[in-house]
Amino acid sequence: MTVAFHPLGVRRDGDEWIVGRVDSGDFVAVPEEGLRAIRLLQDGMDVEEVEARLLRETGADLDVADFVAALSEAGLVAEVGGRPVPSPPPLRPSLPWLRPRHLRWALSPALHLALAVPIAAGAVCLALRPSIFPDWEAAFWSDTGTVVLLTWAAILWLTIGLHELAHLVAARAAGVPARMSLGTRLQFLVAQTDVSGVWPAPRRVRVVVYLSGTVLDLALCGIAVVWAYVAGPHPLTSLVILIQLVRVAGQLLVFMRTDLYFLLQDLTGCRNLYGDGAAYVRHLLRGRHGSLAALPPRERRSVRVYAVLQAVGTVVCLAVAVLVTVPLMLTLVVRAVQSLLAAEDAAGVADALVVLAIIVVPDLLWARVWWRRHGRRVAAVRWLDRWLPRRGRATG
Repeated sequence: MTVAFHPLGVRRDGDEWIVGRVDSGDFVAVPEEGLRAIRLLQDGMDVEEVEARLLRETGADLDVADFVAALSEAGLVAEVGGRPVPSPPPLRPSLPWLRPRHLRWALSPALHLALAVPIAAGAVCLALRPSIFPDWEAAFWSDTGTVVLLTWAAILWLTIGLHELAHLVAARAAGVPARMSLGTRLQFLVAQTDVSGVWPAPRRVRVVVYLSGTVLDLALCGIAVVWAYVAGPHPLTSLVILIQLVRVAGQLLVFMRTDLYFLLQDLTGCRNLYGDGAAYVRHLLRGRHGSLAALPPRERRSVRVYAVLQAVGTVVCLAVAVLVTVPLMLTLVVRAVQSLLAAEDAAGVADALVVLAIIVVPDLLWARVWWRRHGRRVAAVRWLDRWLPRRGRATG
């Protein structure tokens, strides 16, 4: 029985090898014997021949048939015995017309040095003239609330788009078919770029891909600071600086899957720091222990430390949402509705509708994205299914 694989990327990770599909982002860790088995199968040997070859070469009695079955479940196998194996489709890339050959410059150290210049210049300008640093009054630069909200929204989504484009360009330069989409992190609606296929790339490339968006944010902030230093303060310049600094600070919330979380995961050598940390917390809450036994020893300490940060950060973040964010949003919505009902002309109606849209639309998008991802697993549905009679069930 012969086995055909999808195109695979490979890199060493400690005593094991990371093997997987760059086009779908599906990866597994296998030992040396597992990689050797994959190589032999790729050379056209059948399962029985590979098993005998491994036993002769390494003394390892590997059940190659079970190994192939596990790889099939992971989505790495295309055919077994000439028959197609169901597997995840390749990721549909965003901006597919951008080719790696067009974007090699994105991985160039020269570009990284060029981006460091405005960051350093901005830091120097702030040190020389601290008054450039905006306070929260800069956020309310106009007496017209609609103008303030529209300006915030325009700058915010423009810079978010540039941030995600930076990730996509860096990933595509590394040959990864990255895809941009909307997602959720706790109560936050976020734009995100799937760069899972970067796993087999060298660490330097992975770090560039993970940090490209944040570095661009800092560079734009630095340019705005230098402009304010040279040309004097301006409300829009101050607003750009404030928004960029807030967004960069948000990357420090590594208890969520931020850019710096992925950097932390890579530097600690963990493969699923977020998932393993969450599983560890759940086991502790249930009074169980030993949930980390399956992890390599070098990962266990990192997961334990991260799990504490994850639990505390999540509780604090959700508490802020319940105690501050939700009441504030409800207050703003009520006031906008009152303004809409009290409006005496078309301008007043338009003003109230714009405010409502800016406040409500992101929350509706968050709900839609969250439900699309988690809706089927909502515990309440299981509870209802448990208590409500099913259609067609006989009762007495």
